[in-house]
Amino acid sequence: MEIGIHYIDFLPNNPERLAPTLAATAKAAEELGATMFSCGDHFFQVENLGLLDVTGVGQADDPYLEGYTSLGFIAGQTSTIALAMLVTGVTYRHPGVLAKTISTLDILSQGRATLGIGAAWYQREHLALGVPFPRARTRLEMLEETLQICRQMWSPNNGPYTGKHYHLAETICEPQPLGPLPILVGGDGKTTTLLAARYGDAWNSVASPEQLPQQLDTLRRHCDAVGRDFATLRLTAGLFTNPFDDLDGYLATLERYAALGIELVNVGPFPGDPDPEGFVRRVGERIIPVANQFE
Repeated sequence: MEIGIHYIDFLPNNPERLAPTLAATAKAAEELGATMFSCGDHFFQVENLGLLDVTGVGQADDPYLEGYTSLGFIAGQTSTIALAMLVTGVTYRHPGVLAKTISTLDILSQGRATLGIGAAWYQREHLALGVPFPRARTRLEMLEETLQICRQMWSPNNGPYTGKHYHLAETICEPQPLGPLPILVGGDGKTTTLLAARYGDAWNSVASPEQLPQQLDTLRRHCDAVGRDFATLRLTAGLFTNPFDDLDGYLATLERYAALGIELVNVGPFPGDPDPEGFVRRVGERIIPVANQFE
């Protein structure tokens, strides 16, 4: 099993420390063997709204940096670690602009970008910033069209795209990504798992080990329905509890995920942690070597 670092820890009241702390944390993740470094696609810090099984999240007005600018910065500080948003909210950017943004990140990072994408959920920041927040069914339709547009833009087809929600007269994206650019679809709903089966190279879940078998059964059925070999879909998960509160229990949970076929688990320092680099170094020393033995 591989470990990724998910970074949502932006130090309160220390804007001058944000850049060096982010750079040091990403470098530590790469040095210590993490597979991926990801950011969250938000503009306000994530509140505990009962939607996520997360402890230690902050307040909406705590510091938070825009994700793709942050990933571009990290690309210049690292050389091998994969880079992704976990996950891009489909509502925040027009899909043609998003495809161009991701391909630019891929080129400047020398082929390390992954498009992580989902249907978006944080209503407060949408309303606050004037970003339309349609109902869930519409957002899921937008997500499918965005996946289709990105695939088209990263292909030789420069022609138009016409969908229900998006209309592009041309789909030029030059230069193209350096290689096949992986697409990770995040979400545990029936539609998001279907879209992962249909369009994704990877799927990310935040389901618990108890919930995950049911989600995987749904995903397998979707793969069968669309003629997809389930084994070709990379399975990833987020486990966003503090591993050092109960390290043995955390490692046991990782082993349960591995037994279910999860190949990569994302962990991360929590908002307000005064030493995110130190957190990552502890992960590298105490978790990654053990997790790498799980199959």
